[in-house]
Amino acid sequence: MSQNDFDMNLTSGVSAFESKHFAKAMTLLSPLAANGNPDAQYRLAVMFQNGLGHVKNAAEAYKWMRAAAEQGHALAQHGLGFMHLQGECAGKDEAEAAKWFRLAAEQGLAGSQMTLGMLYEQGLGVPKDEAEAKKWYQRADSGN
Repeated sequence: MSQNDFDMNLTSGVSAFESKHFAKAMTLLSPLAANGNPDAQYRLAVMFQNGLGHVKNAAEAYKWMRAAAEQGHALAQHGLGFMHLQGECAGKDEAEAAKWFRLAAEQGLAGSQMTLGMLYEQGLGVPKDEAEAKKWYQRADSGN
């Protein structure tokens, strides 16, 4: 597949995903995800996790979410954090959740910053630390 074809399929796949044509999105994004595209991997994970365009599949959702997260995709890192925090598609592991939320928070994702603040406030997966919680809440509020 040429770079042009790859880019066109990614654009078409993302467009299909955004317009809720999940079966078409699955067809277009699957080969791109298999070739290592983190955006395609993240969207596949969301579709498998929620049964969009395909039967729900927790193992596939986790596989693709982790693949995208490991490549630095902030939304996938956030998603993987929630999988571990909730025990959905992955084993419940608050320390592992905190690790992924921190990676996404450090990229400026406000939702991850808020969640990381909450983890520090409650001492979930990290030592309870009011100052650290406040720092992450403030970063989320300031948009950094």
